[in-house]
Parts: sequence; C-alpha cells; structure tokens
Amino acid sequence: MGRVSGKVAVITGAARGQGRSHAVRLAEEGADIIAIDLCADISVVEYPMADSAELAETARLVEKAGRRVVTKVADVRDRDALRTAIDEGVAELGRLDVVVPNAGILPIGAERPIEAFTATADINLGGVLNTVHAAIPHIGEGGSIIVIGSMTGLQPGHADVSPAGPGFAGYRFAKHTLVEYVNTLSQLLAPAGTRVNAVHPTNVDTHMLLNDAVYRTFRPDLESPAREDVDPVFTGIQSMKIPFVNASDVSHAVVYLASDESRYVTGLHLKVDAGATVKQGL
Repeated sequence: MGRVSGKVAVITGAARGQGRSHAVRLAEEGADIIAIDLCADISVVEYPMADSAELAETARLVEKAGRRVVTKVADVRDRDALRTAIDEGVAELGRLDVVVPNAGILPIGAERPIEAFTATADINLGGVLNTVHAAIPHIGEGGSIIVIGSMTGLQPGHADVSPAGPGFAGYRFAKHTLVEYVNTLSQLLAPAGTRVNAVHPTNVDTHMLLNDAVYRTFRPDLESPAREDVDPVFTGIQSMKIPFVNASDVSHAVVYLASDESRYVTGLHLKVDAGATVKQGL
C-alpha cells in the first residue's frame, strides 16, 4: 500500500474496462484521480461505449479506496476540451504526477467503412497525443507518462489486415506509431526528470474484446459465434494457455511505472502478453 501516495493521476477512458481498473488500483496505492471519459457512443463502433453512470461508478470506487476523484466528460479528439478538463482537475487536486492515456476503440470487421480506420487513428493515436500534450505543462520532476499500447504495436511489418478490416488497420497503425512516440518523447523529457513508458497487453477482458463483432471476425465459419467459440482461438495467441489477461494484470504494471520504484525506468516497452510476442519470435 502507498506506492503512489500523494500523487495525482489523470486517466482517459476511465469509466470502465482498463481505465477503471487503472484508476482503482492507483487509488488503492494512494493516488488521487482525474477520471476522463467521453460517456457517449461512437457511431462506427458496434459495441456500446461507457456512459455517465459507469464514470460515476469509477468515482465511487476511487472514493471507496479513500482517495479524491474529479470526473470530467471530454472527447480525447478535442485537445481544447482535454486541456480544460485536465487544467480544472489539477486546480482542484493541486498537482499532476501521472498521465495514463488509455482511451481507445476497436471497430473490427472486414465489412466496416473507412471511417473505422480514421476514427480509430483519431482516438487511439491522436487521443494519446492530445492527452499527453495537454498534460505536459503540469508535469515536472518525477512525473510519469504511461502509454497503453498493445502487443500488435510490437509486431513488425505490415500484416494483412483485410480479414479484420479498416478498424483493426487503424488500431495496429496507432499502436505501432506509439512505440516510436514513446522512444522519442522519453528522450526529450528525460533531462527534466519526467519518464515516458508503455505497457503492451495481449487481449484483455474488456468490452473491446468481448463483443459480437470480435467473435464474428475470429470465427467467420460460424453464423453466430459466442464467447466459448472464440476462446480456443484467443488461447492460441499466447504461449501461456489463457484466452486473455485481466484488466488488473495491466494495472499492476501501470502502478509500477507510476511509482518511484521505477524512478530510473524510461523508454521501456513492458509486455503483459502471456508470451504472445515471444511465441511469434519477437
């Protein structure tokens, strides 16, 4: 307990899934939280997005852990709105030490329109840049920026994305680009004592993975595949015999990178992938 005591963290996509998990784990270790989410559906995404009630539940869980929380509704595609949300959160909580640009989408499927690519790139890449760049003026010595990447960002080359469609192409493009972003920004901010790292999970048990569009993409041979139909396919991705990791597994890595335990760690790409990348010889 207390590994990030006295710190303040801003997290996007905080209403549920990984974002909520990161918020609660950081709060359990002593951090106050600025929780940001869109709280609205996105037309190109087939699964429902988080809503305001779920953001309120995140806040309740943070407060249950004994920490302060500020919730803000903002679109990560809108840097001005993000800047305002972060500025107001910092004004209320007094400082900013940790930035977790977590918000993301995956409108998967070969039949999806080109907007699936553009929206995914705007959110999964542009949203990260907007969040970090809006937060940088508030961060100083000892600050930690933790980009939530993906094992797909560590896979080299340009894979055939046609079976998974333009949304997955946008997802993979964004995660690839974020690897170089972390490598570059970590060098630029190191002299000021601010660290920049990334966590790269394999599949995670969130709405982004557990939805009908993903099931149909992974099991096109079935008319209406269910979760039990895709679990063997999911399991085949990792070296360890699991279909996915839990959001809390990613959050443990986030806590480490937010804490002073990693005070000299920067430019790291930390894999939480159950051996998925090594299975591919990477």
